[in-house]
Amino acid sequence: MPAGPRSTCFWQNIQFICGPVSEKKEVRRAATNIRARKVTEHRLTVTQIAGIACLLVMVSALPARAQSSDSSSEEQSQNPVSRGANYLLNYLNMAGATKASQFRPMDQQERTHLYFKTMINPLGFIKAGFSAGLDQWSDKPAEWEQGASGYGKRYANILGQYSIQRTVTFGLSSVFHEDNRYFNSGKLGVWARLGYGLSSGLLARHDDGSLHFSISQTGGVAAGAFISRSWLPHSENSAGDAAVSFGITMGSNIGFGVVKEFLPDLARAITGKMRKADKNFHTGCPAD
Repeated sequence: MPAGPRSTCFWQNIQFICGPVSEKKEVRRAATNIRARKVTEHRLTVTQIAGIACLLVMVSALPARAQSSDSSSEEQSQNPVSRGANYLLNYLNMAGATKASQFRPMDQQERTHLYFKTMINPLGFIKAGFSAGLDQWSDKPAEWEQGASGYGKRYANILGQYSIQRTVTFGLSSVFHEDNRYFNSGKLGVWARLGYGLSSGLLARHDDGSLHFSISQTGGVAAGAFISRSWLPHSENSAGDAAVSFGITMGSNIGFGVVKEFLPDLARAITGKMRKADKNFHTGCPAD
């Protein structure tokens, strides 16, 4: 029997109701697949970050362990205070209390040893942890979650940038024979020393002791800022973000030049008071 008008209307209503439901299911399924794909890509990116950072640190640690036994025995014989002071000088890239007039160029073996020592300096890992904590607190980048997982991503990101910066600086300084260590000015007067400290963030010494614009330091900072954009999420991976990171790091280097200039004075003052207090303690004389 031919379908009547009521039967036709009934099936039309069924198709009208079920059609959108089926389409909605397909849309939901497609959205779920897209989210799953993004999560997979995101996890791969994080794995790449951690892999790069760990690889650089591991490669750096191997030659450092192969250094001469003389330097190892010398470090082991140091007391904790002296060892901590050496870590600080190495982290700040300072030549100790050596003045600019006492400059002596490094050979490639000394330059390489300094690079590996810097790469495994525990203060570098502590600084990376502190910076990662600040980024975690400010939820930067926003795409990375909170908690231990998010902190791990931020820590690996900072350690990766730091490793790239140091490695590129080492390579360029070897090619151009630049020495980026900070040497005390030996100048008199606050303003003269202040100017010297500020300019040190942009300058390096050549083998003849002359100061020139530091290609290696600037190139290293730029490499760390721009290469790291390749693994950062969308909110932080633009050229403008890299330029901001570059400017902040260069500004920090310039500012820390002043700290490096006056740090030996502060260390001498503290050491002098400690020695005086120790002497008074043993002689029974009251401290001033």
